[in-house]
Amino acid sequence: MTVPLFDPATPLHPLRPQIDAAIARVLDSERYVLGPEVAAFEEEFARYVGVQHAVGVANGTEAITIALRALGVGPGDEVVVPSFSFWASAEAIPPLGAVPVFCDVDPETYCVTLDSVRAAVTPKTKAIIAVHLFGNVAPVRELEEELGLPVVEDAAQAAGSLGPDGRPGALGSLATFSFYPSKNLGALGDGGAITTGDAALAERVKQLRFHGSRDKVTYEAVGYNSRLDELQAAILRVQLPHLDEWADHRRAAAVHYAEALQDSVGLPRATVGARPAWHLYVIRHPEPDALAARLRARGIECRGYYRQPIHAQPAVLAGGWAPRVPLPGTDAAAAQHLAIPISASITREQVDEVAATVRELAAAPAA
Repeated sequence: MTVPLFDPATPLHPLRPQIDAAIARVLDSERYVLGPEVAAFEEEFARYVGVQHAVGVANGTEAITIALRALGVGPGDEVVVPSFSFWASAEAIPPLGAVPVFCDVDPETYCVTLDSVRAAVTPKTKAIIAVHLFGNVAPVRELEEELGLPVVEDAAQAAGSLGPDGRPGALGSLATFSFYPSKNLGALGDGGAITTGDAALAERVKQLRFHGSRDKVTYEAVGYNSRLDELQAAILRVQLPHLDEWADHRRAAAVHYAEALQDSVGLPRATVGARPAWHLYVIRHPEPDALAARLRARGIECRGYYRQPIHAQPAVLAGGWAPRVPLPGTDAAAAQHLAIPISASITREQVDEVAATVRELAAAPAA
């Protein structure tokens, strides 16, 4: 049996008539940029997340940059960010003239902790980026309350997750989402959003996403041309009502994996009180690349992510942004993790096949 790592297409098959109708509605309207579909999606997504404001932008990376700009991050400021994450989490910082300061993660939850962030904070720290990695939920409220600094949630992988204090997107000063096609809520192209409960921040974000203008006449800031497309907003509106169902399916698959693999490999651990909608189900093994090769030979797709953490990337080293504190959790997570198949449509038969194959091969000696 071949089992794909991702399967974003299957959940959309029964929605194809609605998606086609949504596309036709946009074409018939002849409004393609910041029209009624974007406005409606922003309202619906904000309500889903549990905040007052959602602002559609072009992608998840620009969402982080704009969120930091809205908080006033600029030249000379420092932004604390985990090194074990996708490159974009840190890439968004230097264009503002700010400095990325890398913090560690818990190698079992893959998320930052209060202690790991505190170790990286200095008097120059202007903001913290907390990544809800793989769909797990970082302790955002605790960070803001204990450290007194604004937190930007990088929630690109966490649509549909639940935390003890609410949904990702409603926990920090601002949150950013990616709607890249493989995400839990994926467009048919690029897209992103910024959510916040602060009306002033929301207004600033709207201004920045449209060239720094509020009225298309007066330009108060040098902003960005970063707008969610009307077609993508219409497609996302079709999918949003199904997100919780898809998230529950991911959670159920994760429960089956945990039961079947508890004595075979290291398992991802949900943060306290969280119910992750696992974007990726990431196990740990002392020789993950050797295990991956054996799994692929048996038709099980799998992948290591972030083997080379952000702090070790050439652009970071060239920029002089080497970490100031040890990152043992990051090093362990990068060296030992392996993502195995999970999706909103994975079947119990596929989960059982993957689990049985992992159990068999995880114990096999390296060739």
